Amino acid sequence: MRELQSRLPNPMRLVPELGEIGGALFKATGNGSVPQTTISLLQLRAGQIVGNDYLTSLHTGNLRKAGEPEDRIAAVAFWRDASSFTDAERIALMLVEAVLTANPTGERVSDDLYAEASRYYDDKALATLIMAIGQVSFFIPLALIGKPLPGVSPAQQWRE
Repeated sequence: MRELQSRLPNPMRLVPELGEIGGALFKATGNGSVPQTTISLLQLRAGQIVGNDYLTSLHTGNLRKAGEPEDRIAAVAFWRDASSFTDAERIALMLVEAVLTANPTGERVSDDLYAEASRYYDDKALATLIMAIGQVSFFIPLALIGKPLPGVSPAQQWRE
């Protein structure tokens, strides 16, 4: 029986600059202007939107490690009907959905949505949310094409 592994060899070995890019994105999103929980919630939602088990598992694990209750983690998939999120978290989830989901009737991010987000986040925090969406979006192609194994750390799974 063949051992399960990612489809893609270790991308860090193929493109060493990936470590610098990932590190810069991590630093940008970790500037303290947005709670890490909010960032993890929106990144979990991104993994759900693109239907990727690896990203969903990764961000679920991050939320668990941060002590988030299971009911809040599970509620991300149906957050619009869940009562367990703050208004600011809801805006973050709205933004990631708007960016990653086509809107056949208009802009993905309307002026109204931007104005609503501005009620909860100052310019730095809003820019940080944008970077958090960009961070997960940067890794989506690696997750979808490279197909890393859900629940397995990159160090344990990348084939040489």
